[in-house]
Amino acid sequence: MPATDSELIQRARDLAPAIRARAIEAVELRRPVDDSIRELAEAELLQIFVPKRWGGSEASLSTMMDVVEIISEACPSTGWITAFYISHNIYVAKFPEAVQEELFAPRGYVTLPAASAADMKARKVDGGWEVSGRAAWGSGVMHADWVLMSGMSEDGPRSFLMSVDAVEVLDTWHFAGMAGTGSNDYVARNVFVPDSHAITAAEFHGGATDGSRIHANPLFSIPFLISAYCTILPVITGSLKGALHAYEEIVAKRVRNFSGVVIKDQQHAHVTLGELQIATRAGSALARSVYRQTEEILSSRPFSLQDRIEAKGQTAFASKHCRETANRMMAAAGASSFHLDQPLQRIWRDINTVCSHAFWDWDVTCEVTGRDHLGLPVNHPLV
Repeated sequence: MPATDSELIQRARDLAPAIRARAIEAVELRRPVDDSIRELAEAELLQIFVPKRWGGSEASLSTMMDVVEIISEACPSTGWITAFYISHNIYVAKFPEAVQEELFAPRGYVTLPAASAADMKARKVDGGWEVSGRAAWGSGVMHADWVLMSGMSEDGPRSFLMSVDAVEVLDTWHFAGMAGTGSNDYVARNVFVPDSHAITAAEFHGGATDGSRIHANPLFSIPFLISAYCTILPVITGSLKGALHAYEEIVAKRVRNFSGVVIKDQQHAHVTLGELQIATRAGSALARSVYRQTEEILSSRPFSLQDRIEAKGQTAFASKHCRETANRMMAAAGASSFHLDQPLQRIWRDINTVCSHAFWDWDVTCEVTGRDHLGLPVNHPLV
């Protein structure tokens, strides 16, 4: 029997201490630690969004948020990959039933990066496509069994499923933040992809497909960007919780140089700590409001343009709020907190990296929201 939602959340809590202990190792390796990915799979956490017919639990969206927040609080890089592996099983469920069986049947889930290739060329050939291109930001590729590559084909934008053995993984992930994700580029060179493993961007982004409709659960017909927002929000809010925990430890033991003042005895420290605690809780509450609205819409009707714009706005605001809160923590923590052995500086870098993602760019989001209010057409593709 698949695990219940409460069992999945408890399993995440049980794994968190070991994943936290490996956080520095992940940064040094520049990819998630093998044991962490193995333990997540053995705990059935990567299978949360696999259809029940292939042994998945089809857990609720809110359960995914709890699980990813817990893992991200322990290690933001591992939380990021966990979130991607969980949610990208939904992408597989958008393909034809035979493809779903091909990918899910061997072990009950996939470990699938899904990246875009600006230079992708897909040429129609007998029975399928010949695909070439270099996909950037390949989060999850270091433990992948399949990859998804998206870009321009002869008849418009498409996405293509390929075995990881068909592509070359490049050693490109040398980043200050989210260093432990191993989000390397991958390259396809004249890879044959059968028609069944190709999907148009309109189908993929719209949500509902012939493949997703075989499942009663509306989750498998969620629009791409709505799914993306739900994927990253708990990574950001969980990471901020981890940063707050590190900051609290600093406040508890910090003594100012030269003056010898004990920080925890100072009123200003109490005010700052209280503000950061409230802001961290507010960030999580903002994220949960996006999840609640998403679940309500999924169970009742299709997503409208206004729904998409509102979800983008809430996600971008939550991202901005969490980044600003992390920056205030770092500014208040003292110069010693910038030492490389300090968790706070690592998590601070991680949060700033994630919050720079194009999907929740604050300026773009504000412009789209304002234009919609004035009755002007959307002028950006990421809505």
